Amino acid sequence: MTLAGAPARRRPLSPAWRRAGTTARDPRLALVCLTYTVLQLLLAAPGRSLAWDESIYFSQVDPRAPAAFFSAPRSRGVTLLGAPVALFTSDPLAIRVFLAVLSGLALFGAFAVWRRLVGGGTAALAALLFGTLWVSLEYGAQMMPNLWVAFGAVAAAGFLLLAVREGPRGRYLLGLALSVGWPTLVRAPDGVWLALPLLAAVVLVPSWRSVRPAAAIAAGLAAGLAEWVAEAYARFGGIGQRLYDSSVIEGGMGLSWNVGNALRSADGPLLCRPCDVGYPPALDTAWWLALPVLAVAGLVVAHRTGRTASAVLPVVCAVALSVPYLFLIPYAAPRFLLPAYALLALPVAGLLTRGVRAVRLRPTGWRLAAAALACALLVGHWAVQLRLLDRQIVSARGTVDHYQALAEAVGRAGVRPPCLLAGWTQPIAYDARCASSVTSYLDTDASVPSPADVLRAARHETVAVLVDPGSPPPAYARGWQRRPLSGKGLGAGWAVYVPRGR
Repeated sequence: MTLAGAPARRRPLSPAWRRAGTTARDPRLALVCLTYTVLQLLLAAPGRSLAWDESIYFSQVDPRAPAAFFSAPRSRGVTLLGAPVALFTSDPLAIRVFLAVLSGLALFGAFAVWRRLVGGGTAALAALLFGTLWVSLEYGAQMMPNLWVAFGAVAAAGFLLLAVREGPRGRYLLGLALSVGWPTLVRAPDGVWLALPLLAAVVLVPSWRSVRPAAAIAAGLAAGLAEWVAEAYARFGGIGQRLYDSSVIEGGMGLSWNVGNALRSADGPLLCRPCDVGYPPALDTAWWLALPVLAVAGLVVAHRTGRTASAVLPVVCAVALSVPYLFLIPYAAPRFLLPAYALLALPVAGLLTRGVRAVRLRPTGWRLAAAALACALLVGHWAVQLRLLDRQIVSARGTVDHYQALAEAVGRAGVRPPCLLAGWTQPIAYDARCASSVTSYLDTDASVPSPADVLRAARHETVAVLVDPGSPPPAYARGWQRRPLSGKGLGAGWAVYVPRGR
């Protein structure tokens, strides 16, 4: 198999490529990443406590609260994002600020790899296109895996191209291994889906065939999977059982047409499960539908300009990373496709920069009109993204404020550490500094406290069952004392049940 436009192995970059990609004085990418960080600090970070999944991840490294149950589909790498902050504080604002800065640096690092391949302007524009999506801004300051998979995937594809273009130099191979290992560490299945097209490219493209890049990809994958595999045997009974448990929790992994659900959730909700919402307005999802079309156009332009490889590889990786979320699970979330968005931003940016160059060389009337239209559409796109971001922030803040209000009310009801808050309580239990007892089919596991475990825990610590309005307490707590919860932001009917005499 021959990839048109694929460079011969060890072919050095031309002077034009070097001028475009290696200058350290080009500030455009740095300015984009600074803007990305500042927008997060101004819009997305302030005033938000930890969301449901975040509280699970952060509790694993927070010495001030019991660790929440860690289910089979999760990967421990995400917890490392919050570990430096957890050494000093559990303040959500400190976590948000740290992650906003860290994600800005990661955006720079990922797309800086591409400056040698596509030029500084194109790399900066790709980072801008990706970093200004509402979902990228929403998750930059959150402890969630998908954005960090996106950064690793962009860097991995770039390092592989550098390794086959300039030769398998040590720094490229190390970067390739780390860029595959990190996504695997934060989300093991995504790491596998990323490694597959990278390995296939090394094997199938004759001019790319080399043991060392393949070994770097395999080494990164193995290193990233090591903890996941060890935990599979330590907690779940082996790899097969962990995969089975993950499938059950995910609602059954198998062939599933999930493209419609992905479109329904493109502008929110943050988790569409079950995805029974209607399709969003066309204006809100026009960017989502246009992205693959623009990416294909970018492929065509890249082929005509002799840069096929630098456009094809990110598109192939984007498709591979989208497969499980579009065709193997029955629900959707906007964050699931973040890696694909990041990778597809590269050929789209190449298309736009090529158009700008064409206008500069021959500023004909129709070209100037097309450029003006493109600028207007881009400004409109960013306006839509900011509106969607604002809507999601308001919704998310309402949810986490409700969790926080419940946690404070639980404390006023006399449930204080050391304590166990039973029921569907995460992250309310985390905010109250209690252990949690998950009682949903989504997180069933032998390590989750059973009713017998809850009753046993009541002998030596404070135990309470959180009950929402209109619901009865579980059978084992029907004789317990009911304590109504009240406070700002709480509706009537919330209560905790505690053993009598406690």
